[in-house]
Amino acid sequence: MLPWRRNLHALVGAYALDALGEGAERERFTRHLRRCTSCAEELRGLREVATALAYATAAEPPPELRRRVMAAVSRTRQLPPEALPQWRFRGWLSRIPSSGWLPRLATATAAIAIAAVVALSVALSSATQQLNSARAQGQAIAAVLAAPDVTTVTGPVSGGGVTTVVLSAGRRELVVSTSGLAALSGGKVYELWLIGPSTAQATAIRRAGLLPGAEAGLTAPVLASGLVAGDKLGITVEPAGGSNQPTTTPILLLSLPAVT
Repeated sequence: MLPWRRNLHALVGAYALDALGEGAERERFTRHLRRCTSCAEELRGLREVATALAYATAAEPPPELRRRVMAAVSRTRQLPPEALPQWRFRGWLSRIPSSGWLPRLATATAAIAIAAVVALSVALSSATQQLNSARAQGQAIAAVLAAPDVTTVTGPVSGGGVTTVVLSAGRRELVVSTSGLAALSGGKVYELWLIGPSTAQATAIRRAGLLPGAEAGLTAPVLASGLVAGDKLGITVEPAGGSNQPTTTPILLLSLPAVT
């Protein structure tokens, strides 16, 4: 098998992840795919796995994930340099002193290879951690929605919008989503709070998470845990990254079903 064909076979994974940039490389692999049944079968299997994983996580991947993986791919060499004609290569090689240049070349090549592997490993490790976190979050939300004691409450938000809460008293967890909230500027965020009945207790006001940015007016569900009797759900506008305690007047203070 010719070397260039072996290289094309090795690009199936990158093509399945849409990691081949537009240009000659992608066009060459697309042509190869039409006549290579083994690559076509492998591509079909990789896409089926990717689709199954997407449904299993039940969550959108972080927006920076594609950028980080693509950046690692762009730093990782995939194709070898174009070989010089044999007669030209031998003539050029004969004019170079043999003492010491081969060991230095081997060392430099090894260093580049190691750096590429480390960079790609770091990116893939981070991607795996983020996907695992998203999957765990999706499974926890699904558990609340499937709980036998699940209840739903809604409430209007001051300034416009509606908050929907799906709660399981037995699990002491709730899932919060909103629609129609006003867009924030200056890096500000909406923060969730669980607010107890007595300000003197340690459970008075606890952070419950940040609402993600809205898409088409809707925010993705957020899981909050540690619900105690008498809690209310609060929403405030906070600086970027959120606050340890509310710094503004709540735009929502929603009573929740009793927890025993």
